[in-house]
Amino acid sequence: MSGNSLLVDTNILIYLFKGNERVYELLYERDLWVSFITEMELLSFDGHTTGEIQTIQRFLSNCKVIDINRSIKDTTINIRKTNNLKLPDAIIAATAHYLNIPLITADKVFKNIDDIVSVIVDF
Repeated sequence: MSGNSLLVDTNILIYLFKGNERVYELLYERDLWVSFITEMELLSFDGHTTGEIQTIQRFLSNCKVIDINRSIKDTTINIRKTNNLKLPDAIIAATAHYLNIPLITADKVFKNIDDIVSVIVDF
């Protein structure tokens, strides 16, 4: 991975889609990765309009979406055993660890795992 890569958590993308300029600046011209968990969370929200779904799908088509694999599963299990993260959050953290890139999130629960993955909690 390049030093320009980030794994983007769902909450950051929600801020982006709501027009947050600060998020836009943080993500601009970066190589963006998302976990399949983030993809599912974004697309499964019941209140989206057709236009919002299309915007999300266009955005995701420009990202690298990573599915689960054995390494991510094993790391997720270890994270769940040693930290108090919900399963989706543990999968996202394990994905960042697997890719060896920072995770950008606004979720403070990830601060407790900075020994496992580099976390940017900036909001």
